[in-house]
Amino acid sequence: MNAGKKIISTISLTLVCIALLAAVPFQGNAGRVMASSTSGNTIDRSSPNVITDDDRADADAQLKAHVDSILKRTHPDEYTLKKLNDTLYSAIYYIANTEMSVGELWSYVGEMKAKLDAVVPDTSVTKPTTEFLQVGNNWETPSVSYGQQVSIVLPIINLGSENLTDLVVKPVVSNDVKLWPFEPDATGYVQSFAEIPGNPYGGNYEAGMFARRELTYNFTVREDVMTGYYPLSFEIWYTKAGVRCEEPETVLVYVYTQGKPGAGHIGGDDGAVESKPRIIVTGFETNPKEIYAGDTFMVTIHVKNTSKEKAVNNVLFDMQAVESGTEANTTYAVFLPTSGSSSVYTDSIGPGSEFDINIEMTAKTDLTQKPYVITVKMKYDSGKDVDLTDEAKVSVPVLQEAKYDTSDIEAMPASISIGSQSNVMFSIYNTGKTTFYNLQVKYEGDSIEGGDTFLGTLKPGETGSVDSMITAVAPSTGDGTIKAKISFENESGELVSFERNFALDVYEEVYMDPSMPEDIPVDNQGGVNIGLIIGIAAAVVVAAVIIVIVTVRKKKKKAAALKLEEELLDTDNEE
Repeated sequence: MNAGKKIISTISLTLVCIALLAAVPFQGNAGRVMASSTSGNTIDRSSPNVITDDDRADADAQLKAHVDSILKRTHPDEYTLKKLNDTLYSAIYYIANTEMSVGELWSYVGEMKAKLDAVVPDTSVTKPTTEFLQVGNNWETPSVSYGQQVSIVLPIINLGSENLTDLVVKPVVSNDVKLWPFEPDATGYVQSFAEIPGNPYGGNYEAGMFARRELTYNFTVREDVMTGYYPLSFEIWYTKAGVRCEEPETVLVYVYTQGKPGAGHIGGDDGAVESKPRIIVTGFETNPKEIYAGDTFMVTIHVKNTSKEKAVNNVLFDMQAVESGTEANTTYAVFLPTSGSSSVYTDSIGPGSEFDINIEMTAKTDLTQKPYVITVKMKYDSGKDVDLTDEAKVSVPVLQEAKYDTSDIEAMPASISIGSQSNVMFSIYNTGKTTFYNLQVKYEGDSIEGGDTFLGTLKPGETGSVDSMITAVAPSTGDGTIKAKISFENESGELVSFERNFALDVYEEVYMDPSMPEDIPVDNQGGVNIGLIIGIAAAVVVAAVIIVIVTVRKKKKKAAALKLEEELLDTDNEE
């Protein structure tokens, strides 16, 4: 928004400068045309050179308005802003200093509008997607009768990740009883609401249902309504990321109506011929419920024959998953049927009956975490009508499993006394395709405290560096193992945690009185007993050597035990 204001200000300043330049007489043909136009002479508009200052001002205003429109529809960077400004400046300068006819002027304006459009690349244009705006699965097809007053609740969910604002919803109303089953009314149909939240975890259907918006419409069923299923279309206008959608999204639901005897059936000619049956998708589920990239899963799609009187025969269903890839010759279906065929056949579906389509599929291993669309194409016969078709779409969310690893944990120093601190350092690797949120490390051990470290967000392929200071509070017990507990939230908001162990020896310092004993042993002659003193000193030295040997052996045992534990853990992970 600030960038847009900046370029508008710059362009406005440019226009002022151009106006000042235009006020100065130029040499050559352009100067003569301007002089003649301001001298009061009558200009023959049928001549080849007939544009006036007013024509130039109109052309300048159209070009500036076109740039304003581009700024409202795009988010150009600084480089693109400069190119827009330069292109507009050159066009206005050319118009101000060139003789041309009116036809040539407006032809030039059209060319410059195309050049201004070409300055902004397609990637900078915000194109709102309506892929995830759907009717909630709590919708139940209502049954109504002629002359009845009914209330219909329309649930709208947003499976996209971005919020939609300034929503306006209105049904597509018609005076034709074959198209609209209710009494037409000019008021009360258009409803609006401020926003519908996006999915923070990208396509979670339960989260979308939780944040759904429900609109209630009160209708009166027409007295001459026909019997059958009427499709009700609702147009939804919205704003996304500050950009108003150019076309509304249309959601479709059905209502079953019971007409008076002899009223005919919806879809018939003049109410005398029965309508053709339709097959609609009423819902779906997957097993397992949560699907990860690379998983094989069973999808069950529920379909229904909407006709109350006619069966459908020779029914062929073809499931086509959306394609993915970066180039036309490398695209592939995101879901592949394990049997090799994406088609399901059934002989017949009775009037008003349901049928379950079951097909086992495998999700590609490299899919990003988001919903993917499966298109259900239906082809069937009914009585004399053959090769009838219908189509429906379902969105299947795919998750990515969080993958991680760490480097060896290094504690410096590896042996400390009570009250001292050790610096713990290691790296955490995000080796998967999902982002880690609220990544943090805590330490557990009877001999230490502190060291909690918060790393925040870690994106796929990134490395988080841990640098903690832990404090010794008690001597080590057992093998002196310390646990580093690492936790984060995945893109579905679930908490994931794992542990890594390392060794840290904590000891209690023992201080000895360096002064000599007051009572020094003496021999029988009253002299100092040198031999006894030497013996005591030798015993002290031997004890010190023993303590050092025991300490070294303990540390070696701890290191060996820790290494064995890490090897066993790595073996489990590989299995």
